[in-house]
Amino acid sequence: MKTPGTPGTPGTPGTPVTPDTPDTPETPGTPDGGDAQAPGGTGGQNGFDMTGRDRLTRLADFLFEVGMLRKTPRTGYQFLGSGAENVAEHSFRTAVIGYVLAGMRGADPLKTMALCLFHDLHEARTGDFNYVNKLYNTSDEKRALTDALTGTGLRENILDTWRELEARETPESVLAHDADQLDLIVNLKEELDLGNRYAAKWLDCSLERLQTDEARALARSVMETDHTDWWFQGPDRLWWTKKNGKEQP
Repeated sequence: MKTPGTPGTPGTPGTPVTPDTPDTPETPGTPDGGDAQAPGGTGGQNGFDMTGRDRLTRLADFLFEVGMLRKTPRTGYQFLGSGAENVAEHSFRTAVIGYVLAGMRGADPLKTMALCLFHDLHEARTGDFNYVNKLYNTSDEKRALTDALTGTGLRENILDTWRELEARETPESVLAHDADQLDLIVNLKEELDLGNRYAAKWLDCSLERLQTDEARALARSVMETDHTDWWFQGPDRLWWTKKNGKEQP
C-alpha cells in the first residue's frame, strides 16, 4: 500500500483477475466447499491448485503462510542505508496506529485495525516492492490473496477488506492508509535521530501523503519527540548516574 514518492513501502493493486464467487460454507475436516481453485489459476504451470485439502488443513497452511511475513523484509531500507524491518513488524504497529487514529477520529477502531493488519498480507507471496522496484515490476496482489485464502473459508471476508482498503471510500480505509504512512514516519524519525540525514528527504514525502487531520497532528508530535524519550525521560536522573539509582561502594 503506497503512493509514489521515495523508496519505501509496498505498492499499488495488481492486475485484475476473474471475479471470485463467494466461499461455500465448509465443515471442518471435510473437503473444502468449492473454493479450492483460485480464480485465474488452472493448476498448470502458472496456476496454484490446492484441490483436495480440507478446510482445517488450508487454515493450517494459512497460519504458516502468515508466519512468512516475519521473514519478508521491507526492502526500502536498502536505499535509506540504515534501519531494518520485516512485514510482520510493520503490520503490527500499523494496526496499533490505526486503532489510535480511529479513536481520535471517532471511527470504528476494530475495523481500522483489521484493514491495517491485512494490508500487506499478499507480500508473503509477492515480497515487498519498494518505490524503485515498482518502476520496473508489478505484483498481482488480488491473485496472491485469492490463492492464499482459497479453501480457508476466509476468502471473501478478507478480500472484501482488501477491496475496501483499495477503494479508500470509508473513513476507516483512509485512516488505514495514513496508519501505513505513519509507521514509516516513526521509523524514519528514529533513523533521523540516529544520524541518517537522508531520512529527512523521505520524511518530507511521507508527511505529504497523509490525508487526515488526525494523522497530520500525530505526525507533528512524532517529529517533535525524541525516539528515546518514552524510556529515558521517565526515571529520575539519579537512576542513570548511579547504578540502579543507588550509591556504589
